[in-house]
Amino acid sequence: MIAFSLAPTASWYLVLSAVLFGIGTFGVLVRRNPLVMFMCIELMLNAVNLSFVTLARQLNDINGQTIVFFVMVVAAAEVVVGLGIIVAIMRNRSSMTADDLTELKG
Repeated sequence: MIAFSLAPTASWYLVLSAVLFGIGTFGVLVRRNPLVMFMCIELMLNAVNLSFVTLARQLNDINGQTIVFFVMVVAAAEVVVGLGIIVAIMRNRSSMTADDLTELKG
């Protein structure tokens, strides 16, 4: 009888990371709403973080987890600034697409 182990391995997490990154890329390319595009970019960023943590765990190296910590700190600041700008612009308009952001040029 063949024994199957369903314990997640590093390859499972790397495949999950690739799938999440693909979903995020598809969302950025297909959607025109800046808020949805912003969320898809954050999904892509978290997919990369997952792969960093997976590889750091696989190689028994703390550097990958340290990089993820700093990326998450920068991403938190990015979310605050990015969402603030997007929400401020969307308040003035009933609907907005990414093409409307070209009007922000000074």
